[in-house]
Amino acid sequence: MGSMTNLPPFIKREIEQLEKIVSPLAKKVSKYALFSFPLITVSLFNLFFLLFYIPNSQNMIFSIVLYAVLGALGFALLKEVRAQKKEIQKMSTDYIIDRINKSDITSDSRKQEYIKRIQQQPLVTINHFVEFLVEEDQRASRLED
Repeated sequence: MGSMTNLPPFIKREIEQLEKIVSPLAKKVSKYALFSFPLITVSLFNLFFLLFYIPNSQNMIFSIVLYAVLGALGFALLKEVRAQKKEIQKMSTDYIIDRINKSDITSDSRKQEYIKRIQQQPLVTINHFVEFLVEEDQRASRLED
C-alpha cells in the first residue's frame, strides 16, 4: 500500500490487517504480470518479423508455432492477472465491509452509509474506509471522555 509512516496507529493497524489478507494473492498476481508482459512482447515481436520480413521456409513453422504458444501463454497470464485483481478487490471490500459491520462504536445508519459508498465507488474504497476509521476513533475518544 506504500508509505504508511504518516498514518495514525489505528489506521495503520487496519491497513496491515487488510494487507495480510490480500498479500498472498497480490504476490501471485505480480509474478503473473511480471511474466506475461515479456512473453507477449517477445512473441509478438518475433512473430511479426517471422511472418513479414523473413523469407518463407519449412523450418520457420516450428518458430512460428513456438512464438504463438508463448504469446498465448502470455495473454492467458494477463487474463488471469485481471481476474485475480478483481478477486483482490472483492476480498478487500469484503474485509472492509465486515470490519465496518463489526464496529460497536459507530451507529448502524453511519455503517450503512459507509457500506453504500464503498459499493457505489469501489475505486476509492480505501478512502472511505479511512474516513470510517477516523470517525470511529473520534467517537471512541468522545465516549471515553
